[in-house]
Amino acid sequence: KGRKERGKEGRKEERKERGKEGRKEERKERGKEGRKEERKERGKEGRKEERKERGKEGRKEERKERGKEGRKEERKERGKEGRKEERKERGKEGRKEERKERGKEGRKEERKERGKEGRKEERKERGKEGRK
Repeated sequence: KGRKERGKEGRKEERKERGKEGRKEERKERGKEGRKEERKERGKEGRKEERKERGKEGRKEERKERGKEGRKEERKERGKEGRKEERKERGKEGRKEERKERGKEGRKEERKERGKEGRKEERKERGKEGRK
């Protein structure tokens, strides 16, 4: 082989080598980029999912709390109503009983009075009769 031939070979080899290197480097770079992008994407997704989950939990907790409050309020209200009703009923009963008692007393007193009057009248009558 001549000098010319060897030079050609050398340059050919060199170009081939440089091409290989270039492609290798390029692939490496693309791989890096790809992985970087992928990690970024996964991170985004993860955070998105996490936020979603936290939101769900928060709303769940909130609903639970509101439900508790509502029931508490309702029980309180019902208790109030019940006691109010009870007091009203007891008052009614008491007054009814009182009226009944007073009526009894009044009639008793009246009968007693009438009895007295009647006996007095009778004695008076008999006295008159006796004098005649």
